[in-house]
Parts: sequence; structure tokens; C-alpha cells
Amino acid sequence: MENINRSAELIFSKIKKLPFVLLGDKIKAKKEQFRDMRMSLRQARIPISYEMYLSNAVFYSVVTGIFGAILGLIIAYVIVAIVGLPDRITHLTFSQETAWMLKYKTISISIFIVLFMGGLFGMITYLLFLVYPGFRAGERKGDIDKNLPYAVTYLYALSRGGMNLIEIFRSLSRCASTYGEVSKEMDVIIRDMDYFGNDLRTALQNICDATPSSNFRDLMHNLLTVIDSGGDIPTYFRDKSEQYLVKAKVDQKGFLETLGLVAESYVTAFVAGPLFMIILGVMMSVMGSGSDMMIYAIIYAVIPVGSMIFVVMVNIITPGSTGEAPLLPTQSNVGEIIVPDTEEKPTYLGFIKSRNSLKFNEMIRDPLKPLREKPIYALVVSFPITFIYLIINIYYGMRSPNFMDYIDDKIVFSIYILIIPLMLFHEYKKRKEDKIQEQIPDFLKKLASTNETGMTLRDSIKLMTRSDIGLSKEIKKINNDVEWGLSVNESLIRFANRFRTHFISRSVNLLTKANESSGDIGEVLNVAARDVAAEQDLKTERKTNMFIYVVIIYISFMVFVGIIYIISTTFLTEMVKAGEKMATGGSGAVPLSLNREKLNMYNRIFFHGALIQGLSSGLIAGVMGEGNALSGLKHSVIMMTIGYLLFTLFVM
Repeated sequence: MENINRSAELIFSKIKKLPFVLLGDKIKAKKEQFRDMRMSLRQARIPISYEMYLSNAVFYSVVTGIFGAILGLIIAYVIVAIVGLPDRITHLTFSQETAWMLKYKTISISIFIVLFMGGLFGMITYLLFLVYPGFRAGERKGDIDKNLPYAVTYLYALSRGGMNLIEIFRSLSRCASTYGEVSKEMDVIIRDMDYFGNDLRTALQNICDATPSSNFRDLMHNLLTVIDSGGDIPTYFRDKSEQYLVKAKVDQKGFLETLGLVAESYVTAFVAGPLFMIILGVMMSVMGSGSDMMIYAIIYAVIPVGSMIFVVMVNIITPGSTGEAPLLPTQSNVGEIIVPDTEEKPTYLGFIKSRNSLKFNEMIRDPLKPLREKPIYALVVSFPITFIYLIINIYYGMRSPNFMDYIDDKIVFSIYILIIPLMLFHEYKKRKEDKIQEQIPDFLKKLASTNETGMTLRDSIKLMTRSDIGLSKEIKKINNDVEWGLSVNESLIRFANRFRTHFISRSVNLLTKANESSGDIGEVLNVAARDVAAEQDLKTERKTNMFIYVVIIYISFMVFVGIIYIISTTFLTEMVKAGEKMATGGSGAVPLSLNREKLNMYNRIFFHGALIQGLSSGLIAGVMGEGNALSGLKHSVIMMTIGYLLFTLFVM
């Protein structure tokens, strides 16, 4: 079986290389025509020559074209043999000389479908190959620009500590988990010197030509000027760091204005707009000139799908790092234990057993710890409970004559069971992280002040365990790790890995690298404190400025719910009474297409609309105000509860 697989792989490899053998020389001859392609491949860091890449594009385009032709053949068979062609396909008229073409219309249409599907699939594949390098380079550009301000602070801190510029670049190239694509650009500079024998100046010129980020190109180009002129490199990085800090504040203002525009657009397009269309649809349906499909489409499709699009769009345009930070690498390996086959083997086995027992006892004492550390794990518990709850209630609800009224309440309770645990654990973790992050600038400043008096970082941490500050519990943990034999850097990394936020990880990474290069890190600590305080100020400014839009979303939701409540309890109810009077009085007026049964249907649709709008608006409020959709779950629960109580107590 292995021989067959190897033979198949060998044959496929040879077939794959065939386009390169046939077209490689022709592509090389047109080198200037593919200049943009070559640059995009370099900027995207795709390790393949442009001749081979285009040859692969041709190969896979042919393969998908053949697949499309086969699919077209199947479609043609279904249309011709199963469905059947109509007698008249087009409005074209044929003369007696060209009438013979009608005899072969089946074959002609089949050939057209096959060629069209084959060409379509092949062309789309080839275009995707052409577009992908530019798209990947654009992604890298965004990541570089996002992490560049923090990387420049890192460069300034280490250069201020006296580290050699090449070693600073080498250190930054090893921090890909913290600084992303900036570290990879630095790695290109280091590889250019280590493996190709270029000097620093040539390597910097090469990266200026190959980087997709204009900001990074400007940084390296100006650094070249500083090196040539013999300027002070730490001063240059300090000025650049301050420049990026000012730029971040300007960008923040522009971002907040954009976010405000997005919030107003959401209220207009997916609160006021659907409300208007619902009223219009109800009026047309009542008058007998419309269909209820428009109302169903707006409530069950337009509102939720449109809201999710807005959530994704806000996440895309939000600057800065999002999500959980990667674990910082640790030097001590206290995980897997290798058991030697010696006389001491029982001792090792006993140690492993004791450690597993301690883990089990810890889990028994604090079973909610995994949920507090990773709130998303709450779904592992709540989802099965929700599913079982729904299945049981659907089973018993099938026996109820009013199944829809019965199951509506159960669906609402199911949503609560699913999202409330996630909401609680997320809010707990977020509040804890916010409290810690607020104390980080003061922690770094106090470390700097003690370090400037001549104390080592270890002694500074030990001294701070006696002070009563917000981080006292975490500082004691750091100090305990040091006293139990870990290095100061390792203890700080363990502290960062306990929280795994980009905010803390960057500060700890900067602090540990500076501590490795020099014991005099007072200035580095001040730089880190300034950087952290600036980021904290930007975060607070966003939360403060966006609070008004969160309030607007609440008000718009209340208006939405209030209007559909008035329509349901006042307008439609009176229309039903008027219709009943006309029916009993024998009036000659045109009867309204509205009765008690249809009124109940509208009430149920409006009830669902209030719940869906509440859930969607809550997520939008969270992503607007705090930059995280999970932070909007509390708003969703509040709005859904308002809509549920309003319709349950006063309408249905």
C-alpha cells in the first residue's frame, strides 16, 4: 500500500512540474510583465519563485477546469435528459438556410454548458492565484503596522540599556509570539547577514525594498541615515516611539469617529429601517395587498445576519491586538517527567502519582477554575444542558395543543442557560484583568524607582511584597517563584502566562529582555510604564467615548420594542375589532384580511423580533463599547429580558 502511495505521489509530482517545464522559459522571458507578482511574493514571504508559482497556477487552473467541465457535463445531462429543453429557448428566428442548427440544439447547449463551467472554474482558480500574494502581503502589512509602535518601544528600551543594534534585532526576531510580523521582518535582516554575508547597512537596504509596510520602510530607511551620519540610535528610537505615541492618539480619534459613524449606521439600517419595513409590511398584509414573507425575512434573516456583519466589520477595523496572547516561552521544563529504568524508578513513579493526586485534589477543591481562566469552556457544560433541556421540552410540548406558545418560552430559557454562564465567567475574567492592568503602570514605576537606587530587580520585587497595592497578591506569587528557585525572568513570564493578555505579555517580554542585557533597567522600566499607561489611556478613552453610543443602542432598542408593542396591542387589536364588526353588521366595505388567529401570529413574530433585536443589539453594544462581542452578552441578556417580560406580561 505504501508503494502505491509513493508511486501516486511521484506521478502527481511529475505532472505538477509539467507546466513549469513547458512554460518556465516563456515566463522568464516575460520577467518585466510579472514585476508586481515577484514583489508581492517577496512581501508575502511565500518561499517560491514566480515562475514556479505561475506554473502551479496554470496546473491547478487546468485541474479545476477539468473538474468544472465534468460538473458541467452532469448539469447538461440533468437539463437535457431529465428536465428537458423547452421548445423555444430564445427569441431568435432562423431562416431556411440556418434551420438545420435547431436539429443539434441539444448537443450545442451541452457543449456550451461544459465549456462554460470548465472555463469558469479554471479562470476563477487562476485569478485567485494571481490575487493571493497581494492579499497575503496586505495582511502582513496590517500586522506590521499594528505591532510596530510596541516594537519600536522595545528597540528603544534595549538600545537604551546599551545592547548592540544587531543583537537587539536578533532579540526582537525571537519574539514572534509578541510582535508578530515585525519579528519576522527582523528575522529577514538577521538571516541576510548570517547566511548571505551582507553587512547591516546592506541588510537594511534589502528589507526596505522587500517589506510591504511603508511605516516599517520609513523606520529602517531613517535608521540607515542615522547610522551613516553617526547619530545617536537610542535617541532616534526614543523620538520614533514618541512619534508613534502621538500618531496612536490621532489614529484613536479617527477610529472613534469611524466607530461612531458605524454605530449610527447600525441604528439606521438595522433598527429604524427594519422597524419601518415591518410596519409597512403589516399594513400591506392587512389591506390584502402584500405578503408576510417580507416580515419573516426582516426579522429572521436581515436583523441577525446584518448585525453579525457589523460585529465582524468592527472587529476588522479595530486597531491593536485582539484575542488571547500566546504563551511566552519558558526555560524551565516542569511538565513531562522521564522515568529512568534504574533502582530509583519507583521513586519517580511515586512522584508522578503524587503530582497527579495533587492536580485531582486541586480540581475537586476548585472545579470552576478552568472556566474562570477560559470562559469559553462554559459552553462545554451549558451547551449539552441546553440541548437536553430543549429535547425534553420539545417531546412534552408535542402533546400540548398550543405547541408554539409552549416552546417559545423554552427557547428563551434555553438561550439564557447557554449564554448566562459564559457571560458571568467572561465578566469575572475581564474585570480581574482590567484591575491588574490598571496597576501595571504603577508597578513598573515603583520597580524603576527602586532600581534607580541601586537595588536589583529581585530585591525590588521582594520589597514590593510588603506594600499594599492592587498587585500585592500577584507580586507575592512572583516572589514565591523566585524563592523556590526560579529566576526573576522566569517568574515574570509565569505571571504573564497566568493572564495571557497582549497588554501584560508585551510589558513582561520587554522587561525580561532588558534584564538579560543589563542590570540597570530603570530607564527601561520607565519606558515600559509610559507605554503601558498610554495604551491604558487609549483604552479608557474609547470606553468613555463609546458609552454614549451604547446608550443610543439601548434607546433605539426600547423604541423598536415600544413601537411594535403599540402596533400589536393598539392598532392591530382595533383593526381586528373593526373587521369583526363589519362581518357581523353586513357592511359593504371591503373586509380586512385580519382575524384573531392572524393577530396571534403577528404577536408571535413581534415577540421573536424583540428577542432577536435584543440579542443582536447587545452584541453590537459590547463590540462598540469594549471591543469584544462577549462583553455584549450582558447587554443582550438585559434587552432580551425586557422584550420577553413586555410581551409575556402585556401582550401574549
